[in-house]
This record gives sequence, structure tokens and C-alpha cells, in this order.
Amino acid sequence: MRVLPLPVALGMLASLCAVFWWVPTERVQGAVQRIFYFHVPSAWCCFLAFGLASVTSAAYLWKRHRDWDNAARAAVETGMLFATAVLITGPIWARPIWGVWWTWDSRLTTMLVLWLIFAAYLLLRAFSGERDGGSSGARFAAVLAIVGTLDIPLIMLSTRLWRTVHPAVLKTSEGGSGLSDPRMITTLILCTLTFMIMFAWLWALGARSLRLDDQVALLEERGDRLAMATGSNTSTGEATV
Repeated sequence: MRVLPLPVALGMLASLCAVFWWVPTERVQGAVQRIFYFHVPSAWCCFLAFGLASVTSAAYLWKRHRDWDNAARAAVETGMLFATAVLITGPIWARPIWGVWWTWDSRLTTMLVLWLIFAAYLLLRAFSGERDGGSSGARFAAVLAIVGTLDIPLIMLSTRLWRTVHPAVLKTSEGGSGLSDPRMITTLILCTLTFMIMFAWLWALGARSLRLDDQVALLEERGDRLAMATGSNTSTGEATV
């Protein structure tokens, strides 16, 4: 985990240089299309994070081991960062192209539903308490993560299942490519790899932080028990004297 910040920093620097100086300007959309290289990798990292949350949540329901729950919770917290980035960069890109900040397009709507599902996950964890390992709150959240991930295939297929104004990314419905220049594909791959490494770093940090919180809580609990036992013995001793 300690080696990840350096490739993230170098990758982000290279991505910025590629996006703003190397990749050609898209012929129809103009300079605003450059937001595509941050918008799409954010969406893919969001899907990866919530997919990971689903797998680790299933493992938690099976094994009931606290580490799986921490891994799922860290994945959801990290995924929400990327999902929020998608919902912020999308309207910024849409306003000059579509003339509106938001439209209830099928892909946009299903993406918003995904964000709301995992926002509910975080609210459930917050209101069920920080020390709820093994409690109903952790189990309900795990089930919600698994069910919520079912929205991801709908998002991916929405441009083909329903009428939509959202553009295809790599392959259009007519079979053509959405990226006309090889430099566009190279830049997209570079940005995606950088975002994925950043996701791995943030997820590992989150899981580690939650594991340390558990250890601190366990030590506090043992300290309280020791203090209570010591207090009882002292009281007993005073009564005896």
C-alpha cells in the first residue's frame, strides 16, 4: 500500500498532460469532450468498487468475519467518491452539449439510483452504530450492497434497452467506435489505469482504518472491563478492612 501513492501521482500527472496537451480535440463536441477522460474512468471505478462491495458483503454473510465487513464498507465509501465524481462531471459535460444540466435519460437515472442505494448503505451503517459488527445493521447493509449492485448491469445496458441521448463510449449501437483517434483510446486507457490504482489505494486505506478502529475499540473494551474488575476488588478490599 505504501508504494501506491507514487504511481498514482505519476499517473495523474501523465493523464493531465495527455488530456490537455496530447489528445486531439473532438471534432463535434470541442474542448468540453476532454472531461470524458475523467468521467468514464470514474464510472468504471465506481462499478468496480460496488462490485467488490457486493462480493465482500456476500463473504461476510457467509463467514461472518469482521474483516469482510470492513472490506465491503471501505469499498462502498470509496465507490461513493467515484460515483459522486460521475454525477458532477456528467452535468458539466452535458450543459454545453445538450443545453441542460440534467435530463431523466435512462443511463443518468439508473446511475442516480445506484448513488442513492449506496448512500442509503452509508446512512444505514451510520445510524446502526460504529460498533455493529455481527449485528443486524451490518447484515442488512450487506444485503443492500448485494441487491444494489444489480443496478450496474442496467446502467451498462441502458443505452441499448431504452431510448437515450447518452452517447456510447467505445462502441456505438451501429457497430462503430465512439473514439475516432488512437490517441483518444491511449489516453482513456492511461486515465483508467491511474484511477484504478487510486481506487486500490483509497480502498486499502479505508479498510485499514476500519480495522484499526476495531482494534482500538477492543482495547477500550478490555480497559473498561479491567477497570471495573479492579474497582470491584478495591471495593471488596476496603469492605474487608
